[in-house]
Amino acid sequence: MRWWTDRRQPWDGVTFWALDLETTGLDPQHDRILSVGMVPVREGLIRWGDRHYTLVRSPGKTSESGALGVHQILPGDTASAPKEEEVLTFVFDRIDNAVLLVHHAPIDIRFLRAAARRVHHRWPAPRVVDTVRLLGRLELRMERLEPYPPALPRGLDGARKALGLPGHCAHHALADALATAELFLALRNRLDARTLSDLT
Repeated sequence: MRWWTDRRQPWDGVTFWALDLETTGLDPQHDRILSVGMVPVREGLIRWGDRHYTLVRSPGKTSESGALGVHQILPGDTASAPKEEEVLTFVFDRIDNAVLLVHHAPIDIRFLRAAARRVHHRWPAPRVVDTVRLLGRLELRMERLEPYPPALPRGLDGARKALGLPGHCAHHALADALATAELFLALRNRLDARTLSDLT
Protein backbone atom coordinates (compact mmCIF):
# COMPACT_ATOMS: atom_id res chain seq x y z
CA MET A 1 0.00 0.00 0.00
CA ARG A 2 1.41 3.38 -0.99
CA TRP A 3 1.54 6.12 1.60
CA TRP A 4 -0.97 8.33 -0.20
CA THR A 5 -3.72 5.73 -0.40
CA ASP A 6 -5.02 7.18 2.87
CA ARG A 7 -6.70 10.25 1.42
CA ARG A 8 -8.01 11.28 4.85
CA GLN A 9 -4.63 12.49 6.07
CA PRO A 10 -4.31 16.24 6.80
CA TRP A 11 -3.25 18.22 3.76
CA ASP A 12 -0.36 19.87 5.61
CA GLY A 13 1.02 16.49 6.61
CA VAL A 14 1.83 15.84 2.96
CA THR A 15 4.74 17.13 0.87
CA PHE A 16 3.74 18.70 -2.45
CA TRP A 17 6.27 19.34 -5.20
CA ALA A 18 5.14 22.19 -7.44
CA LEU A 19 6.61 21.53 -10.87
CA ASP A 20 6.75 23.40 -14.16
CA LEU A 21 8.33 22.51 -17.49
CA GLU A 22 9.49 24.65 -20.37
CA THR A 23 9.42 22.74 -23.65
CA THR A 24 10.20 23.18 -27.34
CA GLY A 25 6.48 22.99 -28.16
CA LEU A 26 3.20 21.37 -27.10
CA ASP A 27 3.50 17.89 -28.65
CA PRO A 28 5.26 15.50 -26.23
CA GLN A 29 5.85 12.95 -28.99
CA HIS A 30 7.99 15.36 -31.01
CA ASP A 31 8.89 18.21 -28.65
CA ARG A 32 11.29 18.00 -25.73
CA ILE A 33 11.68 19.33 -22.19
CA LEU A 34 14.14 22.23 -22.02
CA SER A 35 13.98 23.10 -18.32
CA VAL A 36 12.42 21.95 -15.06
CA GLY A 37 11.54 24.02 -11.99
CA MET A 38 10.45 22.49 -8.68
CA VAL A 39 9.41 24.07 -5.37
CA PRO A 40 8.30 22.00 -2.36
CA VAL A 41 5.39 22.78 -0.03
CA ARG A 42 5.93 21.08 3.33
CA GLU A 43 3.86 21.47 6.49
CA GLY A 44 1.73 23.98 4.62
CA LEU A 45 4.66 26.29 3.78
CA ILE A 46 6.66 26.94 0.62
CA ARG A 47 10.24 25.79 1.23
CA TRP A 48 12.08 28.05 -1.19
CA GLY A 49 15.46 26.94 0.14
CA ASP A 50 14.83 23.45 -1.27
CA ARG A 51 13.89 24.66 -4.76
CA HIS A 52 15.43 23.04 -7.80
CA TYR A 53 15.98 24.33 -11.33
CA THR A 54 17.84 22.83 -14.24
CA LEU A 55 18.09 22.99 -17.99
CA VAL A 56 17.72 19.64 -19.74
CA ARG A 57 19.85 18.08 -22.48
CA SER A 58 17.47 15.89 -24.48
CA PRO A 59 18.60 12.92 -26.57
CA GLY A 60 18.83 13.52 -30.30
CA LYS A 61 18.55 16.81 -32.14
CA THR A 62 15.79 19.17 -31.05
CA SER A 63 14.61 22.50 -32.38
CA GLU A 64 14.39 25.12 -29.67
CA SER A 65 13.70 28.10 -31.89
CA GLY A 66 9.92 27.65 -32.15
CA ALA A 67 9.25 28.57 -28.53
CA LEU A 68 12.25 30.89 -28.08
CA GLY A 69 10.08 33.98 -27.85
CA VAL A 70 8.17 32.40 -24.96
CA HIS A 71 10.80 30.89 -22.66
CA GLN A 72 13.93 32.79 -23.76
CA ILE A 73 16.06 29.64 -23.72
CA LEU A 74 18.54 30.12 -26.54
CA PRO A 75 19.49 27.35 -28.98
CA GLY A 76 22.56 25.71 -27.52
CA ASP A 77 21.84 26.72 -23.91
CA THR A 78 21.09 23.11 -23.05
CA ALA A 79 24.24 21.67 -24.65
CA SER A 80 26.07 21.29 -21.32
CA ALA A 81 22.97 20.66 -19.19
CA PRO A 82 22.30 17.37 -17.37
CA LYS A 83 20.94 14.60 -19.57
CA GLU A 84 17.21 13.99 -19.70
CA GLU A 85 17.56 10.67 -17.85
CA GLU A 86 19.49 12.31 -14.98
CA VAL A 87 16.87 15.03 -14.60
CA LEU A 88 14.01 12.52 -14.65
CA THR A 89 15.70 10.44 -11.95
CA PHE A 90 15.97 13.53 -9.74
CA VAL A 91 12.35 14.54 -10.37
CA PHE A 92 10.89 11.06 -9.96
CA ASP A 93 12.82 10.40 -6.74
CA ARG A 94 11.05 13.39 -5.21
CA ILE A 95 7.52 12.92 -6.49
CA ASP A 96 7.58 9.18 -5.78
CA ASN A 97 7.00 9.94 -2.08
CA ALA A 98 5.09 13.18 -2.45
CA VAL A 99 2.20 14.78 -4.33
CA LEU A 100 2.93 16.28 -7.73
CA LEU A 101 1.49 19.80 -7.89
CA VAL A 102 1.02 21.33 -11.35
CA HIS A 103 -1.03 23.91 -13.21
CA HIS A 104 -2.93 22.16 -16.02
CA ALA A 105 -1.76 18.62 -15.36
CA PRO A 106 -2.38 17.05 -18.80
CA ILE A 107 0.48 18.96 -20.42
CA ASP A 108 3.16 18.32 -17.77
CA ILE A 109 2.12 14.70 -17.19
CA ARG A 110 2.18 13.89 -20.91
CA PHE A 111 5.68 15.36 -21.29
CA LEU A 112 7.02 13.54 -18.22
CA ARG A 113 5.53 10.22 -19.30
CA ALA A 114 6.84 10.61 -22.86
CA ALA A 115 10.31 11.41 -21.54
CA ALA A 116 10.17 8.40 -19.21
CA ARG A 117 9.30 6.09 -22.10
CA ARG A 118 12.05 7.58 -24.24
CA VAL A 119 14.78 6.82 -21.69
CA HIS A 120 13.17 3.60 -20.38
CA HIS A 121 12.55 5.04 -16.93
CA ARG A 122 9.89 3.72 -14.57
CA TRP A 123 6.89 6.04 -14.22
CA PRO A 124 6.29 6.61 -10.47
CA ALA A 125 2.51 7.14 -10.90
CA PRO A 126 2.34 9.96 -8.33
CA ARG A 127 -0.82 11.41 -6.89
CA VAL A 128 -1.44 14.69 -8.71
CA VAL A 129 -3.04 17.95 -7.60
CA ASP A 130 -3.96 20.25 -10.48
CA THR A 131 -4.60 23.91 -9.65
CA VAL A 132 -6.80 24.22 -12.75
CA ARG A 133 -9.14 21.61 -11.29
CA LEU A 134 -9.11 23.43 -7.96
CA LEU A 135 -10.16 26.61 -9.76
CA GLY A 136 -13.16 24.70 -11.09
CA ARG A 137 -14.06 23.59 -7.58
CA LEU A 138 -13.80 27.15 -6.33
CA GLU A 139 -16.15 28.31 -9.08
CA LEU A 140 -18.73 25.74 -7.98
CA ARG A 141 -18.44 26.95 -4.41
CA MET A 142 -18.85 30.57 -5.52
CA GLU A 143 -22.02 29.63 -7.45
CA ARG A 144 -23.59 28.42 -4.21
CA LEU A 145 -22.89 31.72 -2.50
CA GLU A 146 -23.78 34.27 -5.16
CA PRO A 147 -25.76 34.25 -8.41
CA TYR A 148 -23.73 34.36 -11.63
CA PRO A 149 -20.25 34.82 -10.12
CA PRO A 150 -17.51 35.87 -12.56
CA ALA A 151 -15.66 32.99 -14.19
CA LEU A 152 -12.16 32.41 -12.90
CA PRO A 153 -9.37 32.56 -15.51
CA ARG A 154 -7.65 29.25 -16.11
CA GLY A 155 -4.27 30.70 -17.12
CA LEU A 156 -1.71 30.80 -14.32
CA ASP A 157 -1.19 34.58 -14.30
CA GLY A 158 -4.89 35.38 -14.72
CA ALA A 159 -5.89 32.97 -11.97
CA ARG A 160 -3.34 34.50 -9.60
CA LYS A 161 -4.64 38.01 -10.27
CA ALA A 162 -8.22 36.87 -9.70
CA LEU A 163 -7.22 35.59 -6.26
CA GLY A 164 -5.27 38.74 -5.38
CA LEU A 165 -1.78 37.35 -5.92
CA PRO A 166 0.94 39.51 -7.50
CA GLY A 167 2.28 39.12 -11.02
CA HIS A 168 5.31 36.95 -11.62
CA CYS A 169 8.01 36.25 -14.22
CA ALA A 170 6.01 33.96 -16.49
CA HIS A 171 7.47 31.25 -18.75
CA HIS A 172 10.45 30.50 -16.55
CA ALA A 173 10.15 27.01 -15.08
CA LEU A 174 11.21 27.93 -11.55
CA ALA A 175 9.17 31.14 -11.42
CA ASP A 176 6.10 29.29 -12.70
CA ALA A 177 6.61 26.47 -10.18
CA LEU A 178 6.70 29.04 -7.37
CA ALA A 179 3.65 30.79 -8.84
CA THR A 180 1.82 27.45 -8.90
CA ALA A 181 2.72 26.75 -5.26
CA GLU A 182 1.44 30.18 -4.21
CA LEU A 183 -1.78 29.73 -6.20
CA PHE A 184 -2.26 26.31 -4.60
CA LEU A 185 -2.03 27.73 -1.10
CA ALA A 186 -4.50 30.50 -1.95
CA LEU A 187 -6.94 27.97 -3.43
CA ARG A 188 -6.53 25.61 -0.50
CA ASN A 189 -7.46 28.44 1.83
CA ARG A 190 -10.49 29.53 -0.24
CA LEU A 191 -11.74 25.95 -0.46
CA ASP A 192 -11.06 25.30 3.23
CA ALA A 193 -9.46 22.00 2.21
CA ARG A 194 -8.38 20.02 5.25
CA THR A 195 -7.42 16.59 3.92
CA LEU A 196 -5.69 15.22 0.87
CA SER A 197 -9.03 14.01 -0.44
CA ASP A 198 -10.29 17.61 -0.48
CA LEU A 199 -7.58 18.44 -3.03
CA THR A 200 -7.52 15.41 -5.33
